[in-house]
Amino acid sequence: MGDESRLQETGDPGIVLSVLTSIERDSATTQRKLARELGIALGLANAYLRRCVRKGLVKTSQVPLNRYAYYLTPQGFAEKSRLTAEYLAVSLDFFRRARSDCAALFRYCEALGWRNVALYGASDLAEIAVLSAGETAVEVLCVIDANSHARRCGGRPIVPNLAAAMADTVRPADGIILTDTQAPQASFDALLLMARRNGLPERAVLAPSLLRISPTAASVEEETAS
Repeated sequence: MGDESRLQETGDPGIVLSVLTSIERDSATTQRKLARELGIALGLANAYLRRCVRKGLVKTSQVPLNRYAYYLTPQGFAEKSRLTAEYLAVSLDFFRRARSDCAALFRYCEALGWRNVALYGASDLAEIAVLSAGETAVEVLCVIDANSHARRCGGRPIVPNLAAAMADTVRPADGIILTDTQAPQASFDALLLMARRNGLPERAVLAPSLLRISPTAASVEEETAS
């Protein structure tokens, strides 16, 4: 089944909202530009655009040079408003949950006697974690993210790996907190392996409960043996 066929029944509301927002901002946008802005494949951008046209959210008109201009219909404006409100509600709920989880996690770090931690994954969750840490005696030293093109996250430097985070002999990290929201379970499993290689116990790796991390087999065995 092709991209467009799958989208007839389902679709990512976030991408639909981004498509409608982009068209409202620039009616002369092209499918290639749209794909680049949304960070998705050209074929997928085309499928979402066709879906919006088919649902009456977007209309097209031909302009010179055999190109098309895209416009939001009244139904498109209404749908954009609805999706925006929905997105903001979900974002606010995420912020509240993340704030609560991170606050509890840093209180736990304080109870363990930790003073310095590194975060793993540059994300909105990492920024919320830095904010929460500021209300405790725990200091976030840096954010580990090999794929980030930014230099800082939440005001903290981004480093490429755990070894770089542990290189500070004056203030070494007592533990690592997972803040990757793209592939949290895979990142957590990889982080446990990296922790072992850098001489850290697996218990030095923590994650907010909202990420719903499952313990790995190695973690389960360690808990059973203890």
